[in-house]
Amino acid sequence: MKKLLVILSVLSIIACGTKDNKQVNVEVPLTSDGKIDTSKLPKFSFVQDAYDFGKIKQGEKVSYAFRFKNTGSTPLLISSASASCGCTVPSYPEEPIQPGQESKIDVVFNSDGKMGFQTKTITIVANTIPNTKVLYLRGEITE
Repeated sequence: MKKLLVILSVLSIIACGTKDNKQVNVEVPLTSDGKIDTSKLPKFSFVQDAYDFGKIKQGEKVSYAFRFKNTGSTPLLISSASASCGCTVPSYPEEPIQPGQESKIDVVFNSDGKMGFQTKTITIVANTIPNTKVLYLRGEITE
């Protein structure tokens, strides 16, 4: 069942393509017995997966770039990036990230209407196993 879920996840990423509907072919490497060879898949290696922006005043915006490298052996393709709330907006590279290549996920948090300690999550979906990666943005909003 887990194998089927992984294959369906990878296929759904392939079917989605990129934001501008360019078709990108992604091969799913298999072992001789038909299992997915995870050693030949792309891999995220983030410099850090959480950012603490400290204390800011209500209404300020915080921008941060989560930097990463594809440490796998095939191109990494991000199909989506979504935030836990509308006050946080992520943007991600549309083109495949080649093995060894570095890139970033840019995030902007708008503290308007927020108060106190905040933790926002950004969920990245890509052709990796597991196919999701969660990033965290934390801090405190004061008056």
